[in-house]
Amino acid sequence: MIAYSLRRLIQALFVMLAVALISFTLFQFVGDPINNMLGQEATTADRDALRDRLGLNDPIPIQFLRFVGNAVQGEFGISYRSNRPVSDLILERLPATLELAFVSAVFAVTLGISMGVYTALRRDGWASRVIMTVSLIGVSLPTFLIGILLIYLFAVELGWLPPFGRGDTVDLGAWTTGFLTTSGLRSLILPAITLGLFQLTLIMRLVRAEMLEVLRTDYIRFARARGLPNRAVNFGHALKNTLVPVITITGLQLGSIIAFAIITETVFQWPGVGLLFINAVRFVDVPVMSAYLVFIGLVFVTINLLVDLLYYAVDPRMRIGSPVGR
Repeated sequence: MIAYSLRRLIQALFVMLAVALISFTLFQFVGDPINNMLGQEATTADRDALRDRLGLNDPIPIQFLRFVGNAVQGEFGISYRSNRPVSDLILERLPATLELAFVSAVFAVTLGISMGVYTALRRDGWASRVIMTVSLIGVSLPTFLIGILLIYLFAVELGWLPPFGRGDTVDLGAWTTGFLTTSGLRSLILPAITLGLFQLTLIMRLVRAEMLEVLRTDYIRFARARGLPNRAVNFGHALKNTLVPVITITGLQLGSIIAFAIITETVFQWPGVGLLFINAVRFVDVPVMSAYLVFIGLVFVTINLLVDLLYYAVDPRMRIGSPVGR
């Protein structure tokens, strides 16, 4: 287990190094940052002084190593637009994105697994057919269109929920949360459903397909022949083996919830890092764009690492096939 964890950790470090290289490359091809910071009226002396201060006259390898060293320490420079440290901007917006991603993930995983198991066990029932038909909406419609339809129905027509914003928040020091206020919780419902609906339908269909496959295997027939009750066979044997391949896909989907929150945050004007990235693209704020790319890469690498370790823990074949397990 320790050797496997070390191998995966080293692979994760190489992936993060590649992400850092891509992020650094953005600085080289997205215009001259000096023009964005000083404007067209600045003198040549001012430009040279700022270029020296930012280290832009150094060789490219030196600049890349400095970028990696600063990124390891959580420093990504100064925002061209707001003239504030990028790390401070991300830390301010991060709680909003993480709370939205957490609620969306709980919504997608809980309902996805439950509905997947139900539609597999009652595959010929009318309710299962309705669920499978309605689930096509979550797969077929784009996320921004689902968000607009939910806003129109529940905010404009019915007036039950707010159409945009995060609502009232409570400052806990290093973290601002909307979980402790009524308006914060109400503001969270529509964005969470919009963000989690695609993952819900994907997880549900995956669990259903895996469950149907497992229910056809010989050891399930043997368990039924032994006289075990359906509850023990379905949930004690079939569901347990169904979830092994589902873990990998679910882990990747949880990573994509944070990465693809950009669209949802834009539609609902949710003040998270996704909306911060969209504004950075609009104003060519390269440090913020690079920091966001590194952050998303770190999220995916961390989740994949945890999924691999969990997969190793729950699947005996991984331990038997590895040198450590022998």
